[in-house]
Amino acid sequence: MTDAPTAPPQPGPQTAPPQDIRIGVIGVGKMGADHVERISRRTKGARVSVISDYMRETAEKVSATAPGSRVVDTPEEVITADDVDAVLIASPGQFHREQVLAAIAAGKPVLCEKPLAMNPTDAYDVVRAEHETGRSYVSLGFMRRFDTGYGELKDALEAGELGTPLLLNCKHRNASTPPGFDNTMMVYDSAVHEIDAISFFLEEPVVSVQTIAARSTENAPEGLSDPMLLLFRTASGTVVTDELYVNTKAGYEVRTELVGSKGSATVGLEIGRVTTQQAGGSWGGSVPLDFRPRFIDAYDAEVQAWVTAVADGTNVAPRSATAWDGYVGAAVCEAAERSLSADGAVEVALQERPH
Repeated sequence: MTDAPTAPPQPGPQTAPPQDIRIGVIGVGKMGADHVERISRRTKGARVSVISDYMRETAEKVSATAPGSRVVDTPEEVITADDVDAVLIASPGQFHREQVLAAIAAGKPVLCEKPLAMNPTDAYDVVRAEHETGRSYVSLGFMRRFDTGYGELKDALEAGELGTPLLLNCKHRNASTPPGFDNTMMVYDSAVHEIDAISFFLEEPVVSVQTIAARSTENAPEGLSDPMLLLFRTASGTVVTDELYVNTKAGYEVRTELVGSKGSATVGLEIGRVTTQQAGGSWGGSVPLDFRPRFIDAYDAEVQAWVTAVADGTNVAPRSATAWDGYVGAAVCEAAERSLSADGAVEVALQERPH
């Protein structure tokens, strides 16, 4: 008697390998090209699939560095492409509002370099459009939130190590500025980062801002107030100082000190290696000439966190700047711009946050 044939073993459930997030990049000048290189070489779980730039020759050149990517003529083609899961916007700021709104309408997560829009009204349009979808789609590219020092200071504050925040002192220094850089750009291109730092560290609104022009350096172009000091006050009474000095001829430095009721902490000194020897000791590091070497790790961490959030469906990474943060930044910048020609502090007006 022969045994009955046995049924072959049934295969277990099959798990498809995860697919890379396909990213469309709009604008591949200096910043956009850096992001393409970052995604192609150092970001896990993502690849660049579609690229556009108003100079097609530039787009073609950058596309050649991103295997499998293709070039299209318009931002709209990037956003609506079937082979784009998420959109990274690094185009000039005046185009951001329309491009972010188009990404929201297409249901695609977007990481947009600052600014979100050129004025508070346009930025609030983005906030409202996103809110109406019932989902989060917009991340704003304030990379300092992903800097190691920034993160450590935020952790110390949240843990209560510093007590109640009393003062936030910021310093922002550049070696030089491009031609045409003026006082308004000092606010919108430089101070905007410290304005976002207020939202990041203190999580409360700025109610007023005052601009104080210092004696200008001979290195500054005619008409630029450099250095410049901005004085902010938050809803709880915390005072924030922002020293801007953008023609130092020395290098790029960002420092942040938080003074609390239980202590203070400073990040950004970047002292580098400390050595102790019989003949004595030494310490020292290097000061980069621009922001990209200083914050390359923060940019890498920001994009990786965004890709991870897109992959898990949350779309916006923890601690990332949001559309609301972009709106707040635009409103505070507008008040700071008005304070350039005002005597005393200028109030900041914010619309109600949608709930």
